[in-house]
Amino acid sequence: MLFDLARPLLFLLDAEVAHELVLPSARLAHRFGLSGLPGGPLPGRQVNAMGLAFPNPVGLAAGFDKNAAFLRLFAAFGFGFLEIGTVTPRPQPGNPKPRLFRIAAARALINRMGFNNCGIARFVENVRRARYDGILGINIGKNAATPIERAADDYVACMQAVYPLASYIAVNISSPNTKDLRELQRGTALEGLLDALGRERRSLARKHNRRVPIAVKIAPDLEDDAIPAIAERFLAHEVDAIIATNATVSRAGLAGLPHADEAGGLTGAPLRARATEVVRRLAAALQGAIPIIGVGGILSGADALERIDAGASLVQLYTGLVYRGPALVREAVAAIEPQAARMAA
Repeated sequence: MLFDLARPLLFLLDAEVAHELVLPSARLAHRFGLSGLPGGPLPGRQVNAMGLAFPNPVGLAAGFDKNAAFLRLFAAFGFGFLEIGTVTPRPQPGNPKPRLFRIAAARALINRMGFNNCGIARFVENVRRARYDGILGINIGKNAATPIERAADDYVACMQAVYPLASYIAVNISSPNTKDLRELQRGTALEGLLDALGRERRSLARKHNRRVPIAVKIAPDLEDDAIPAIAERFLAHEVDAIIATNATVSRAGLAGLPHADEAGGLTGAPLRARATEVVRRLAAALQGAIPIIGVGGILSGADALERIDAGASLVQLYTGLVYRGPALVREAVAAIEPQAARMAA
């Protein structure tokens, strides 16, 4: 694969520079038939979740394509679904650079991107222009300048804009890189947000004659005893799926490694065990009532299968793509397939 040849050179560059270079280059290579990508969803066991039929259970996690600029490229990787964003109502540059760091010895990333994106109006134009016809999750958030007590206004504005285009809407309340955002996972702030989203969805469903599922993305840093409680609240508010998990603020096991002390969210291999444990605890609390999308630290087919065994219905890839490239998609689909076949039997 071209990625395997290019990776040593890309890893000599700043991580964000490499990201900005590789995606347009890969898109160009694919356009000329040089990418070696599958070209569409890889064959795998269909998964029915959130009222949607996923052609295979392996998806792209939010964060890779924040502006819906590379939908056709990622559609060719073989994913069963794509999640794009996080998008906010107004454009914002995100946090100052540098803000993305590799910790290669740990197969990890630290990012403090801060929801850098083109804003909802241009984002919607990009989605329409791409004409992607697969399952599309659109991940929404709030602008950094919006006070936390007005956060629901931003989420509702994004929901209104993307509702006609999304297969499902993912609500990001767990990034560690927007001040106070994680407060939305707790108490009255969570109740208020879920109430507002529920009311708006009911209105939009009547308008468009279509109920779009809502998934909520949670942090791995929740206390264990908070996981059943948050699952109960999602059930009460008719949330359709839980995405577990976002990045962690923990630095366990990284002492002494370059960049380990950078501020931001940690993803990759060090997150795997905790993300799997959160899925396992959610599954025990939910008892199959709503599906779980497992993400965080999946760098091999075995990692993907582990997340399914823990109780996830679907998985998503992010940091694993940085270290493994598109081949990881095929490996994950193949690893899950025998388990899915056994469950269906």
